[in-house]
Amino acid sequence: MLVFIILLLLVAGVAAWMVWKPATGFEQNTQTIYIRTGEAGKATIMRTLTDSAVVTHPKVFELIADKMDIWTRIRPGKYVFDKGMNNIGIARKLRNGQQSTVDLVINKIRTKEQLARLVGRRFETDSLTMINFLNNSDSLKDYNVDTTTLLSVIFPNTYTFFWTATPRTIMDKLYKEYEKFWNEERLKKAEAKGMTPLQVYTMASIIEEETNYDPEKELMASVYINRIKKGIPLGADPTIKYALRNFGLTRILYEHLRTPSPYNTYLNKGLPPGPICTPSKTSIEAVLNAPETKYLFFVANSDFSQRHIFTENYSDHLKYAREYQKALTEWQKRKRAEAQASGQ
Repeated sequence: MLVFIILLLLVAGVAAWMVWKPATGFEQNTQTIYIRTGEAGKATIMRTLTDSAVVTHPKVFELIADKMDIWTRIRPGKYVFDKGMNNIGIARKLRNGQQSTVDLVINKIRTKEQLARLVGRRFETDSLTMINFLNNSDSLKDYNVDTTTLLSVIFPNTYTFFWTATPRTIMDKLYKEYEKFWNEERLKKAEAKGMTPLQVYTMASIIEEETNYDPEKELMASVYINRIKKGIPLGADPTIKYALRNFGLTRILYEHLRTPSPYNTYLNKGLPPGPICTPSKTSIEAVLNAPETKYLFFVANSDFSQRHIFTENYSDHLKYAREYQKALTEWQKRKRAEAQASGQ
């Protein structure tokens, strides 16, 4: 009888040890698994847990999971498991749907295709599904935009979602940030300048591409506002790059200025039909707070300091433009010489 009791205790001890001992087999501190929509079946999940070494004794885990009735309660998503978790902890996380979140970090985006690729890399939904949503006028009407103005409701920021977020869920959150930004004070500032939020955002997108030097952004905005009031084409080089879809272009040539496109602000007066990137809030505020000036031109300083020279007349502008072009030519020659020398 004593032997039987001892054996019974040993079996119970082994069973308890198998249940509560560390069950993971991976070496790193955490392991991530993804359960796709429509693939939350028992066989698929067990294979995923085993292949990723989240569980090292699948039969034991399966027995525990069956007893905890997790198979009908698991939700698709991203799950992160800590090294050393036991079978009970793993099963509870899955049963309770304790998904880990995904951050969508939006900095500067120039096209809706870039946004679709970014989403496709971070979420269960793929880039094709996302771009189809962004190209669908019926999908976009809830956000008061079309395929041309879409970017105007997207603000650089970090947004948190579940991995299974749909294109609509993603756009809904992005649009809330847009609504939050355009408060009554900013709307009044835009109205005082005779501009709509779309026009402010579009002008800010050009400024964003023109410079990284924040202190000059308000002056740049004043130049564009003055040119629009006088019916002078903006003549903004970044819009040429956008029209050509060549964002790495370092020098705008005369032939580029003849590019037929509604985004060519050398050929067309006023703002382009939509933004050419997602500008920072600093650039948007620069438009809203642009001072009244008489400036009609600006050109990059020939010392490549990121600063610009602002002028009121074309003759002065032309002089500084020639200085910059000369400096740029010399710089490019020097870089080519250095490249050739390093290749020898």
